[in-house]
Amino acid sequence: QVDLAESGGGLVQAGGSLKLSCAVSGRTSSYFTVAWFRQSPGNEREFAAMITWDNLYRSYTESVKDRFTISIDGPKNMVYLQMNSLKPEDTAIYYCAAKYGAYTASRSAYPYWGPGTQVTVSS
Repeated sequence: QVDLAESGGGLVQAGGSLKLSCAVSGRTSSYFTVAWFRQSPGNEREFAAMITWDNLYRSYTESVKDRFTISIDGPKNMVYLQMNSLKPEDTAIYYCAAKYGAYTASRSAYPYWGPGTQVTVSS
């Protein structure tokens, strides 16, 4: 069993920054992937970024590449999402998700989810 808890959301002006945190509890391994997804009103939950627990692989969706950075602190069981140059279209609930096995951007492959944290970017 894996439990996830996000924090760090809030209200920020366009061009600003926020750092989201995901606390991971439970059994992890090198074959463990943590991802950030986001969902804005009226839209599907979409992939934003992911990282493998061994820190050897990271991936981003095109719309956040060069603005967002995902990182991991294994000893602390924490995964972070540094978000810079935020845009109003980044407004969404951000979810941390985790899975064992091969990394993937497919939402349906992730069985473990946190409750989410709201990010609002004002123009």
